[in-house]
Amino acid sequence: MIYHGNTTSELGDTNTPKRYAAMYVRMSTDHQKYSTENQADAIREYAARYHIDIIETYADAGKSGLKLDGRDALKRLIDDVQSGNVRFNMILVLDVTRWGRFQDADESAYYEYICRRAGIDVQYVAEQFENDGSPVSTIVKGVKRAMAGEYSRELSTKVFAGQCRLIELGYRQGGHAGYGLRRVLIDEQGNIKGELKRGEHKSLQTDRVILVPGPVEEVDTVRWIYRAFTEESLQESQIAALLNQRGILTDLGRNWTRGVVHQILTNEKYIGNNVFNRVSFKLKKRRVSNTPDMWVRADGVFEAVVEPSYYYTAQGIIRERNRKFSDHEMLDKLRQLHERQGWLSGILIDEADSMPSSSAYAHRFGSLIRAYELIGYTPDRDYRYIEINRHLRQMYAGVVEDTIRKIKDLGGHVRREVTSDLLFVNDELKVSIIICRCQQTKVGQYRWKIQLDSGLEPDITIAIRMDTENKRPLDYYLLPSLDMENPNIRLQEENGLALDAYRFDDLELFFLMAERIPLREAI
Repeated sequence: MIYHGNTTSELGDTNTPKRYAAMYVRMSTDHQKYSTENQADAIREYAARYHIDIIETYADAGKSGLKLDGRDALKRLIDDVQSGNVRFNMILVLDVTRWGRFQDADESAYYEYICRRAGIDVQYVAEQFENDGSPVSTIVKGVKRAMAGEYSRELSTKVFAGQCRLIELGYRQGGHAGYGLRRVLIDEQGNIKGELKRGEHKSLQTDRVILVPGPVEEVDTVRWIYRAFTEESLQESQIAALLNQRGILTDLGRNWTRGVVHQILTNEKYIGNNVFNRVSFKLKKRRVSNTPDMWVRADGVFEAVVEPSYYYTAQGIIRERNRKFSDHEMLDKLRQLHERQGWLSGILIDEADSMPSSSAYAHRFGSLIRAYELIGYTPDRDYRYIEINRHLRQMYAGVVEDTIRKIKDLGGHVRREVTSDLLFVNDELKVSIIICRCQQTKVGQYRWKIQLDSGLEPDITIAIRMDTENKRPLDYYLLPSLDMENPNIRLQEENGLALDAYRFDDLELFFLMAERIPLREAI
């Protein structure tokens, strides 16, 4: 048996013919900047000691080891091995954890078995055993795999406990602030360091984020929404219509809808409460909505935007509105909505007047799908796409118009080609704008597909990635055609530097490129 790094063996004999290997390295987070380099150095040292030539390298940077999804390099390695078109007969990995912290140890073994079946050995160069299939190595390797999975489970528990503790101390844990609120960064002594803009994050581990009231006009609007709902008995759709008539936009610069108003009326952050763990997505498993008894909360930790009496009155009205309907009446309303529209979705229910919310249906009947079944509705396709597509078409027109207006405001000029919607900016730059709908896989992960229109030959494509509800932009990708070899791009929740180098939280950089500066000022 070879104890790597501690003893020599016949492999170290200079007469031993050289073998050819592929190297696989993985770092689990983007913060481990030098992790792959350190792994590669250790693997190269091992290869030199045992006269092995490394002819291929597969690297997954910033990828979780919990699942195969998202680990493109390991997928490519497995595919290459199965194809049989490889020159190497060995795969070198630093240790068992770099191969993966799979929650099912059998999954880790399966991928190794695929390689072994193809006649390619997997060697873990930093482990104190040789992966030779002997009973001892099999037992030790199985224990190591189980320990790797257990480490992730323990780490998840510790991180969750830490997040709960910070929530109880009154600190914000992710998510945008929302209309009428702003995120503010404070240091470990509680001193305010400044406001965080959308998409900005803290840079120091000891810093914390809290919520504070936003601009006066937004705060006044939020308070008016509560008064209109509780005192004037206006419905959410009526409130949204009045706000749109007054030309007031949301914090994202969009028109108001019934759903957006309803969200403001039901979120406890407007009375200063910090609530966490409404939804769980631990260890890359399916997302689940937790019951209120599982929520983690801290009351009164932020400065309230509205009086608690208004908030609780609004909750009473909403609960009574939902409670006053019997099961039969709720299903009858759902059936009538289906007959009018021909299809159903959560968004459609939320936007309909005089109906309980989609969450009320899910709570009353266990899930929306169960409510659909009770009225005899079984969608043969996901009709949410119809609604989402309609929303995205409306949004697209607004984005193009806003882009043209801002370029002109900066002194530039732009021409829009009617047939293709291409923008010719300052007669120098040909720009294409596309909107990327968010799609959820069966295992609860989110994906965005970008289809570049290479036939139009734009110089740059602005790809707007939508949030998980496809209601508002999540971020922006500025993709120069010269750097994009593949017109079909698939984005995940976490992407490597090769793609995220083009990601921005807004379009300020693009507008700076389009800005015209007077010659005197430039000099």
